[in-house]
Amino acid sequence: MNIDSIKTGIVIDHIKAGDGMRIYNFLNLGEMDCSVALIKNASSRKMGKKDIIKVDTVPDTDLNALGFIDPNITLNIIENGERVRKYHPELPERMTNILKCKNPRCITTTEQELPHVFILTDRERDEYRCLYCESKAPAL
Repeated sequence: MNIDSIKTGIVIDHIKAGDGMRIYNFLNLGEMDCSVALIKNASSRKMGKKDIIKVDTVPDTDLNALGFIDPNITLNIIENGERVRKYHPELPERMTNILKCKNPRCITTTEQELPHVFILTDRERDEYRCLYCESKAPAL
């Protein structure tokens, strides 16, 4: 299989095998007007099998939120055909409109204009809580 290199964009690597589509949907890559390659079950010495996503643009979203989905993900930023940065996303202290509060009594349920804001409350357990009602964030 031959997947062309990208000139400018991101490569999301070390995705747990089978989770590539979940990240594809989370980033709304199907709605973007750019080339996207989703490679499923690629061979990996470190993981056995993994998924990889190549995007020929940088999505306008907080990529650190990917650390909430899978802390082992590696992000590679590509510019002019060269990798300029490689890192593991850190859990953001605050996530806005990424998760939705499931508490039916939360004000975000009745006030549609309010943003869904979750605050990192326990870094060890990757636990987020709603800013308004303090309900635990749903798993992705």
